[in-house]
Amino acid sequence: METKNVILTQDVIEKKIKRIAYEIYEHNSDEQEIIITGIWDRGMILAEKITKILQEISPLQIKLLRLDLNKQRPEGVTLSEEIDFNGKVIVLVDDVANSGRTMLYALKPFLQFLPRKIQTAVLVDRKHKSFPLSVDFVGYSLATTLQDMVMVEMEEEEIKSAYLV
Repeated sequence: METKNVILTQDVIEKKIKRIAYEIYEHNSDEQEIIITGIWDRGMILAEKITKILQEISPLQIKLLRLDLNKQRPEGVTLSEEIDFNGKVIVLVDDVANSGRTMLYALKPFLQFLPRKIQTAVLVDRKHKSFPLSVDFVGYSLATTLQDMVMVEMEEEEIKSAYLV
C-alpha cells in the first residue's frame, strides 16, 4: 500500500489557484485577450478554475481551449478548437510539472504559428525535470527525489489535495 504525504489541502489549493490567476493577470494586464489552454483532464479542470477567477478580476477577454494528448504516444496532440495563434498570448495549464515532457509535447500545436507569448502554469512544480521546461506560474514548488511522484487528487470538478507518493 502506498503512503500519501499530503503537500496541499483543498483550502490551500483554492488560494494557490487564485494567486496563479492574479499572477497571470499581472503579467498580461496590457493584453486584450489571452488563451487559456488546459491539458486534459486534470489540467483542464485547473484551467477552468483559473479562467473563472480571471473573468471575475480582470477585463481580459479569455478564450478557454482543451488540449488532448496521449502521454505514451504524444504525436497525436489535438485542440478543442483550431484557431490562428499568431500574435496571441497562450497560457498552457497542467496540474503537475513532473519531468516536463507533457508540457513540452503540448506545445506542438502552437509551433506552426508565431504567438506573442506562451506561458505555463501548474499547481505543483516538481524540480527534477528531464526536459527543458521552466514554469511561469506555480502554485507550489517542490524538490523531490527522482523516485517520488506528485499526484493531484480530484473528485469530479473539485481538486481535493496534492500529495507525494
